[in-house]
Amino acid sequence: MPALLTTNLGPTPLVGRGKVRDLYAVDGKLLLVATDRISAFDHVLATGIPDKGKILTQMSLFWFELVKDVVPNHLIAATVSEYPASLRKYADQLEGRSMLVKRAAMFPVECVARGYLTGSGWKEYREAGTVCSIRLPAGLMDGSRLPQPLFTPATKAEDGAHDENISYGEVEKLLGTNLAEELRRLTLAIYRKAAKHAESRGLILADTKFEFGKTAEGVILADEVLTPDSSRFWDGEAWKPGGAQASFDKQFVRDYLEEIHWNKQAPAPALPEDVVERTRAKYHEAFRKLTGREIEV
Repeated sequence: MPALLTTNLGPTPLVGRGKVRDLYAVDGKLLLVATDRISAFDHVLATGIPDKGKILTQMSLFWFELVKDVVPNHLIAATVSEYPASLRKYADQLEGRSMLVKRAAMFPVECVARGYLTGSGWKEYREAGTVCSIRLPAGLMDGSRLPQPLFTPATKAEDGAHDENISYGEVEKLLGTNLAEELRRLTLAIYRKAAKHAESRGLILADTKFEFGKTAEGVILADEVLTPDSSRFWDGEAWKPGGAQASFDKQFVRDYLEEIHWNKQAPAPALPEDVVERTRAKYHEAFRKLTGREIEV
């Protein structure tokens, strides 16, 4: 089946299109549809990855169920037969890749948990010995396990821009002391539970980011959760600090774009078939390893 790059739900009001998801307003609720678009270096590429949107959605549903005792989430339904009748004619675009969710007032902070030193955290550590202003022991390497998981928040960037790491003090200024502490507690509690499950499946959850919002009932977990797009999953057996790790994400795509010396400016290039297939296989493998089942396509 070809990649689904965009959706069209007729008269259903479109709220916006993100790098991956199309968002619709439905009877006071929101409909999130994960397309097969893929982005790299802050640009959406011309080629999609078949099944990617279904994998992201069904993986999020798996994790929402696993961590629901830690924090409630925004999910109302994820089966088209349970959606309003006006949406059912679009089942070919929605089944397996969409979620009907509660509206929430979203907090303007990316809640990042890090159990390992890599990415922007490794860059800051090399320069200053810190991550988000948290002092770390000397002698750590790229890929090292941290003494304990860290809450390292970031600002939510506008489309096309990088999230910027901020200190915990800045989160307190944005949200207040009590809410900042609640988000830190929830972020680390979800991370620890998810990391323990991943480890039982032979994977390392190096880091991940969550989005939280508030409804009349209180704080809820929203958006996607613990997917290869929002998290770094590494092969536990292959893990070796000191460099890049064997990962379950879009690394094949990034590597290809570096090989062709793309200038990282629009328009983004198309991907060759072998890069698409290898990336698709990696997403399938991540889903299979984490959930113990095959994706429903």
